[in-house]
Amino acid sequence: MTRRLEIVSAVASWATLTHGWRRAALAFVAGALSALAMPPFSLWPILALTLPVAVWLIDGAAGATRTRTALIAAGVGWCFGFGYFLAGLWWIGSAFLVDADVFGWLLPFAVTGLPALLATTTAAAFALACALWRPGWRRVLVFAAALGLGELARGHVFTGFPWNSFGYALADQAWLGQFASVVGVEGLTFVALAIFSAPAVLADPRPAGRFLALAGAALAGLAVFGAIRLSLAEPRFDETLAVRAIQPEIPQDMKSQDAQGGAILDAYIALTDEARGPDRRGFADAKLVVWPESAFPFLLSRSPEALSRIGDNLPAGSVLVTGAVRAERKREEDAATFWNAVHMIGDDGSILATYDKIHLVPFGEYLPFQATMDALGFEAVTRQRGGFAAGSRRALITLPGGRRFRPLICYEAIFPEEVAADERPDFILNVTNDAWFGRTPGPYQHAAQARVRSIEQGLPMVRSANGGVSFVIDAYGRNVASLDLGVRGVVDAKLPLAIEPTLYVATHGLLYPLFPLAFGVFAWRRRREAV
Repeated sequence: MTRRLEIVSAVASWATLTHGWRRAALAFVAGALSALAMPPFSLWPILALTLPVAVWLIDGAAGATRTRTALIAAGVGWCFGFGYFLAGLWWIGSAFLVDADVFGWLLPFAVTGLPALLATTTAAAFALACALWRPGWRRVLVFAAALGLGELARGHVFTGFPWNSFGYALADQAWLGQFASVVGVEGLTFVALAIFSAPAVLADPRPAGRFLALAGAALAGLAVFGAIRLSLAEPRFDETLAVRAIQPEIPQDMKSQDAQGGAILDAYIALTDEARGPDRRGFADAKLVVWPESAFPFLLSRSPEALSRIGDNLPAGSVLVTGAVRAERKREEDAATFWNAVHMIGDDGSILATYDKIHLVPFGEYLPFQATMDALGFEAVTRQRGGFAAGSRRALITLPGGRRFRPLICYEAIFPEEVAADERPDFILNVTNDAWFGRTPGPYQHAAQARVRSIEQGLPMVRSANGGVSFVIDAYGRNVASLDLGVRGVVDAKLPLAIEPTLYVATHGLLYPLFPLAFGVFAWRRRREAV
């Protein structure tokens, strides 16, 4: 044990004394390795190695003038964040290769530009932590609070992008992730940062053994809480509501071609209907059929033939929910406005309900600073000139049998607040098109983050992805039926039932700010004692 402490102390001393480009490189590597905690790798214990390095690097920033100290800490934070986001989000560049002739030149800017921008939040967080820094175990809580606040800001500033928030390292684990039902993924982020930063105290002159033991007990407590919660939860289903979600695996370049519209509709109908056998009857097996986001390269609402074909295949009382682009003109001479939408279609081929996506993807579905971008000749990656308009309200859609669902389109599912509505739904329905990103970590990360919404809300989820991960999960995030990335097929299941609203729902997600507040009080009291 003494030998191990000596090794840790030597590593900490080296990290603390590192400066210049070596300090920047060490921060970058620590951040990049931290990305392995996220799906599909899910090597979450690695954070217990990388986050202490971040703490020691901030230790090394102390001792200079206040301004210089803040600048050093911010630089360390930016390098750490840039490494983390570059390693975790490089797959975004795949979307620019779908139409490489038009967007290929943007690939290096997208792959490095987004991580560079997101890293500004970690830079600010490290600078804040350094401003409150004090020796001993309290600095770990300060670090967790400051970086947790940075992550919180990243999820909300400029429309937000909370992808791969550190809490998902815990939330992706069946037992450890159940605490999201209490504090959400935001609260889990603070907990994860505090727990996995704790080993930094092993290098202190007087290691805080009790604090380290408390961190270990907290991790064990999460596992026990999750194990008990899951052991007491018996799966329950609505036996009258059979669901079929398809995963067609249609290449994105094919989905973008107007001439392929008929072939794509044929493929959807054939895939939905092909699951026949002694106990299967194609469409007739399902009361709810789900097709993925932006399913067609044409406007479904303006294609009576396509709607008629869908209605002809649906048995009486069944409905189909599909992603589709829709358009409207206020006047004949006006340019059309487009929405990324979800339609529910009845057995007579009529559109019974529509939801328009609210939370759009910057540069993917709309262009910030639209007028300037248009003047420069830019367009959204979806090739929708002028981009999509945002929907006006969160909506619930009611099935013929009375069950209500909250539709979430694509990356709306990574925002916890997007599930909220005036009334509580019976389940969440997520349609997405991850074919943009091929067989990369992106679709796995997307599916894992969507899964946490079920744990937070206590609601089951039905997910149909084209080129992604499709599933039906219960209100605890447990898998009922699923298809892995790259597999073409259907997901068949009875709809799991919702449970009583979780504590996270009952408190409107307001428990998680207690974590940084408590950590900040510790730091403030310590500063008062030191004066």
